[in-house]
Amino acid sequence: MTRRESAGLIVGAHRRHYEVELPDGGNVLCAVKGRQLAPACGDTVDITQGTDREGLIVGIHPRQSELTREDAYRQKTIAANVSVVLGVVAVEPAFNPELIDRWTVASEAAGCRFVLVLNKMDLPGAEAVRARLEPYAALGYALITLTARQGIDPLRPLLANERSVLVGQSGMGKSTIINTALGDLRAKTGEISESLNAGRHTTTHTRLHRLGPAAWIIDSPGMKEFGIHQLVRSGLEHAFVEFRPFLGMCKFRDCTHDHEPQCAVRAACSDGKIAATRLATYHRLRREITA
Repeated sequence: MTRRESAGLIVGAHRRHYEVELPDGGNVLCAVKGRQLAPACGDTVDITQGTDREGLIVGIHPRQSELTREDAYRQKTIAANVSVVLGVVAVEPAFNPELIDRWTVASEAAGCRFVLVLNKMDLPGAEAVRARLEPYAALGYALITLTARQGIDPLRPLLANERSVLVGQSGMGKSTIINTALGDLRAKTGEISESLNAGRHTTTHTRLHRLGPAAWIIDSPGMKEFGIHQLVRSGLEHAFVEFRPFLGMCKFRDCTHDHEPQCAVRAACSDGKIAATRLATYHRLRREITA
């Protein structure tokens, strides 16, 4: 059988099966050649294809960025070639605050802009939850509040001409944000390939949706944990934006900002310039990283 080669964009990922969008607008369901390749949504890939609409991914083009999470057992790239990471939490159900710190660290390490989105502002207690998130706004991260089922207008300027990925625990409203963002495009792009074994109401895979010629958004499965084993200890401190003005000012060049004397980071924490909770998170993450 004659096979032809082409390049395409991964728009759907579920385990080892991928939906690849071709330049002509058609989609091809692809497996991966070998186990060395680990493609992700947002990747441009080379594929070989027979006369049917199935193909084989044989190469991955260089990535501009990658949002990755890794624990002691496995590493997974959530999205490739993204410029914005949207961390979604809600007034209800309760969210894990340390997840937000992990998202900011992973975003900084990936060179992506991080945006914190608080959904379900129509629920009681919304302003109290917002107040808990204000320290992230003080760090320079955009804090967007909305009720997605009523509209996402505050978020739209941050999606324009950007390649974004949504991350968050289940139940926070990521799918509602996607559906509202797509609007009239939903009927065209919202039908997930049955071959990817995706449910209509629960995101069990990663999916890319186009918002315009230069913009798309990736919806990822709900995640309770976000490992950062992919980072190295020497780079972790730089991923905490509030640490940066004080790095290089400690007495010891290899300061861990834990017990060493004349630590500029701990001194900044004592002066209220660095939140104690963030410094504690830094120490927990540093203990997780083995490299």
